[in-house]
Amino acid sequence: MKRIALHIMILSCLLIGGCKSSKNGSSSSSNPTPPKPKSYFKFEKSETLSAVLDKAAKENKPVFVDFYTTWCTPCKMMDEDVFSDRNLASYFNDNFVNYKVDCEKGNGTNLAAIFGINNYPTLIFMDEKGSILVRHESAAYHSKLQELGEEALYAFQNKNTQ
Repeated sequence: MKRIALHIMILSCLLIGGCKSSKNGSSSSSNPTPPKPKSYFKFEKSETLSAVLDKAAKENKPVFVDFYTTWCTPCKMMDEDVFSDRNLASYFNDNFVNYKVDCEKGNGTNLAAIFGINNYPTLIFMDEKGSILVRHESAAYHSKLQELGEEALYAFQNKNTQ
């Protein structure tokens, strides 16, 4: 019984905490990758953060950035469970310009260095100039992500009224 409880506790810590960067590359598997779940979040397709910030300035919205890696289990769980939630997606699509950054590909490596990303996922909310409003280093499920979004929106609205 103690052994089962220990395994459950270890698994919970791994899933809740997030993934640490290993700088040794990503792990690979010979198993085929299952199809990606449908994301209802409208993530911008851009090679540069500056284009996303420009869009945010035009729309007068803050930016939500999901810094992830393809091998990170909590990142995959957010894709499956959180970004596929229609109600949460509606809130984020209405109030934020959403952007996903693969920290191991293309410009993602530079952005990860600039923002000091060492844990995956790292969720950052920023204003249209790239200033961080809220930073969260680990997975955030439905209610926590909603809470972070509300905190960021409040900070963004108050910043613009000063």
